[in-house]
Amino acid sequence: MESTYQLHEIEAVASKIIKEAYSKTICFYGPMGAGKTTLIKAIVKKLDGDGNVSSPTFGIVNEYHTNSDELLGYHFDFYRLENENEVLDLGFEDYLNQNVWIFIEWPEKVNSFLPDECFNLKIDIKDTTTRTIFFP
Repeated sequence: MESTYQLHEIEAVASKIIKEAYSKTICFYGPMGAGKTTLIKAIVKKLDGDGNVSSPTFGIVNEYHTNSDELLGYHFDFYRLENENEVLDLGFEDYLNQNVWIFIEWPEKVNSFLPDECFNLKIDIKDTTTRTIFFP
């Protein structure tokens, strides 16, 4: 499916992704500045997240909770990885074995460790406020 949206429509896009996702592990493909983190923030909000969403670029992983303090999931940003085997040091497989949402930015950097059933999204930049998203 292909959908073009503007930033003010991102909450509707987030709702659609949650509804369509056949896996709680969502991989976000797209260039720097495509809005991957912004879209994850909207998804977390729709899932009753507590609102503290930011890119884990330097820390590699962020943990998110619901407003009632239940574990919602994890957000990985693998942009700075130099070797995909670095995810083993993080215990990445342990994160994947939990029944929570997993949001992965730059998943192409850890292809060997991704589960078979990821829900893959690709975001293309159309202009400064418009994006096209592709998903199954």
